[in-house]
Amino acid sequence: MSTRILVIEDNAANLELARYLLEAGGYTVLTAEDGEEGLRSARRDRPDLVVSDLQMPVMDGFEFLAQFRADEELCSIPVIAVTAFSMPGDATKVMQAGFDGYLSKPIVPETFIEQVAAYLPPSLRTAPR
Repeated sequence: MSTRILVIEDNAANLELARYLLEAGGYTVLTAEDGEEGLRSARRDRPDLVVSDLQMPVMDGFEFLAQFRADEELCSIPVIAVTAFSMPGDATKVMQAGFDGYLSKPIVPETFIEQVAAYLPPSLRTAPR
């Protein structure tokens, strides 16, 4: 079974780029357009990793993470924040909230797959293409 990565992103172009890159890297990509939809998807599909935007309608990335971490069946799955927040201290705030990692936007296509895969156990990483 292929490694499944859930991407939660409200911007259609950013979502499609992340999906394209990760699928090209050999991963199965699940998508959601806000934190509430992402939480439903995570509970239903049990991804191996979550990549989440922070600023989204309905439920933002911080609220998503709080509810995700409160779920016994999901709490051990790594969650990476991908955000346009890039002021000094933003990465610290994200990490203190409980995210496992932080990537700033815009994502760099040449390094995105490698950056995301670093948060997966080695046994779930695909071979470089």
